Amino acid sequence: MSTQIEKTSVPARPVLSVRKTTSVENLPAELGRAYQAIVFYLQELNEQPVGAPFAIYYNMDMQALDVEMGFPVASELPGRGEVQSNTLPAGEIVSAIHHGSYESLAPTYEAMSAWIEENHCQPNGIVTEFYLNDPTEVAPEELLTRIEFRLI
Repeated sequence: MSTQIEKTSVPARPVLSVRKTTSVENLPAELGRAYQAIVFYLQELNEQPVGAPFAIYYNMDMQALDVEMGFPVASELPGRGEVQSNTLPAGEIVSAIHHGSYESLAPTYEAMSAWIEENHCQPNGIVTEFYLNDPTEVAPEELLTRIEFRLI
């Protein structure tokens, strides 16, 4: 596997998101519900997402994942109900693009973790996945996922 891994700085990014605790088995359904709720709300506001949908993983407890799901937006928008206004913070990240199914993400995570250790970076434990294309429109092996490890 030849995953290109890089360390970069990112600006603060406004988002609309839904945060839940769920099991990994229920994650696809929760992602679908959250994305749908946000898209409907954006339509009411006459706004559009300005980037790919994402999921932020605040832990890796497969029975009780603390996950925030949402979309980047052009500017800070008001939240409503479970759809909250938030900001992805500015700062340094280590990122890579995974090419393939969601079930095959583990080797990319392992390569990134090794790179982080070899380059003496300190992750803060929060990982974001940006889903760059739609699994209903492309084959699993063509899926693109941008993975970002936030650094301290």
